[in-house]
Amino acid sequence: MQIDSNAPTAAGAPRPSSIWAVYVTFTWLALQGFGGVLAVVHRVLVEEKRWLSEQEFVEEWSVAQILPGPNVVNLALVLGRRYFGWRGAAAALAGMLSVPFCLVLILAFLYAQFAQHALVAAALRGMSAVAAGLIIATGLKLLPTLHQHPLGWRWASVLMVLAWLAVAVLRWPLFFVLLGLGSLLYIASYWRLHQQQQATRSPLTQGPQRAGGDSDSRDRNGRGQ
Repeated sequence: MQIDSNAPTAAGAPRPSSIWAVYVTFTWLALQGFGGVLAVVHRVLVEEKRWLSEQEFVEEWSVAQILPGPNVVNLALVLGRRYFGWRGAAAALAGMLSVPFCLVLILAFLYAQFAQHALVAAALRGMSAVAAGLIIATGLKLLPTLHQHPLGWRWASVLMVLAWLAVAVLRWPLFFVLLGLGSLLYIASYWRLHQQQQATRSPLTQGPQRAGGDSDSRDRNGRGQ
């Protein structure tokens, strides 16, 4: 599976009207991303803006997670460059960093002043629970995309569970989990797609050969008579 940041969107699919729209969208996205950023990114880009389909979001988010750096920033760079080249990428990056950076400075100052307050600690614990719920809900929304996976939903589900066990239970480093299971999944998907491609090509190549063979046999029968 190859992801191209310059790949055109599907025919008729919505796209940002201007570089300013890219900047505003990712600024608003960043301002909402308190903890459960995956849920916010999915809601804004897939459900509200419809710049990506469910399947496209899964593929692009997977690439953004593999690349070094914050995954949401990687996704912003990919989408900005896809629509408006390097200027779009710069606008998306500025949207993710400019206004949120100023807000983070203000919040950091306030947190330093009131971090020991009991209400602040309780509020942070409540926000962490909400963020976990948002991530789980988004994961459940993305489960139907497994039906479109080259290996089928059964094998994809098995690998998903193995990845969860390796990271959450066994506490293996994420890098080695991605390197091991990711490489295995890549090889298996490539092999499956290659098999499907060969299966679709074989009827097309056998058809002319069979037709040619039938015409040759008719010619030989005609000469024999």
